[in-house]
Amino acid sequence: MEPLSEQKIRQELDSNLRGWESKDNKIHRSYSFDDFRQALGFIVQIGFMAEEQMHHPEIFNVYNSVKVSLTTHDAGDKVTEKDIKLAQAIEKLYK
Repeated sequence: MEPLSEQKIRQELDSNLRGWESKDNKIHRSYSFDDFRQALGFIVQIGFMAEEQMHHPEIFNVYNSVKVSLTTHDAGDKVTEKDIKLAQAIEKLYK
């Protein structure tokens, strides 16, 4: 996998992944839920999707909030199309 340019990452975030931000060679987004149970259910669903794509995000949870960070380790911890694809799947899941 080839890393994406900063311009390409910006383009993807602006057009397809509103709410996501790019920082420190990762793309990030925070989500909020009514309670811990909903947040945990979301995390589990992300886990199944990630496993299907063989791409595993960083996930941080406190009570009803979930923060997801994506980077591709095989590309030197840079953002690739693999990250964009998983972010888009996570967005569909959240909606």
